[in-house]
Amino acid sequence: MHELSIVMSIVDSARKQVAEHDATRVEYIGLEFGTLAGIEPEALEFAWEAAVPDTVLAGAERHIHYVQARAKCAGCGNEFDIQQLFEPCPLCGEYFSDLLQGQELKIKTMTLVRDDV
Repeated sequence: MHELSIVMSIVDSARKQVAEHDATRVEYIGLEFGTLAGIEPEALEFAWEAAVPDTVLAGAERHIHYVQARAKCAGCGNEFDIQQLFEPCPLCGEYFSDLLQGQELKIKTMTLVRDDV
């Protein structure tokens, strides 16, 4: 389950941002995952629940935006949505295409909070 390593990487990035900005925790985190990034939503949720408690992300509101994978046909230049790599172009049938988007694994936004003690 590589989702756990992804969540741990997100926790590490959040921890670094909190320390760098003299904050105490993350209030909101926005993530962007491509539909071809290999993320299983159920496994991600399980990993999140296991890894996030007692971290700067505990209690943070989380939003995940899934980016639909798109390709551009090398033969005719048509851009089209894909569900898996190496799908043929729906216009010309060519299998060679450039992946335009769909493998993202990004932290897009993070709202940090400084709880005054």
